[in-house]
Amino acid sequence: MNTITINNSPCVLVIETDETLAQSVSLDLKESGYEPVVAYDANMGMRQAIERQPALIVVDRMLAGDSGLGVCKNLRRAGSRAPVLLMMARDSVDDRVACLEAGADDYFLKPYRSETFLKLVRLYLQPDNYSSEQLRFCDLVLDLGTRRALRNGRVIDLTMKEYDLLKYLMEHPREVLTREQILENVWGDNFMGESNVIEVYIRYLRLKIEQENERRLIQTVRGVGYVLRET
Repeated sequence: MNTITINNSPCVLVIETDETLAQSVSLDLKESGYEPVVAYDANMGMRQAIERQPALIVVDRMLAGDSGLGVCKNLRRAGSRAPVLLMMARDSVDDRVACLEAGADDYFLKPYRSETFLKLVRLYLQPDNYSSEQLRFCDLVLDLGTRRALRNGRVIDLTMKEYDLLKYLMEHPREVLTREQILENVWGDNFMGESNVIEVYIRYLRLKIEQENERRLIQTVRGVGYVLRET
């Protein structure tokens, strides 16, 4: 499904019940070259997501009368593959995991800071340079142009972070990668510290690339990290 651009600007949907905050976010997006669309409740946000097919969706976790996590889950159930950024008031391990489990790609914290927010937006909306290059390991293929994995003729759609994690593993086959290396190279400064974010995403990847009788390729090295190798 293609995203819609208005006047050649990527469309960004902001789902926020606080009108003052929504307008601040909208103004920052517009001044940075994006085309913001604001929805003031969850139902309106879902309608706009379907109609506009935005390139990026911003959701406040604490939506009045609803849950931003619930909105994320409904977006994914509806088939939206646009990156979703959650605006959160807290930064605990439980909050991070809940964010990821709901289908969000990343988060930023309140109080709202333009510079932090726009840096994250640019990270997710930077132009993709098409590449025909592929990474291969056993019967697993990662297409760097389509950002999809293939295994036994089966096409596997990946979220942005799933793709980044699998790409990093496939760039270092049979090499044991520590949690610290994975955090630094896949998440950068966003998830430093004690967190089970890696375990969550490894589980996601395994569910997608290791179905039925397909052999396990992502191995756990207890107390150290993970390695891509044959059993």
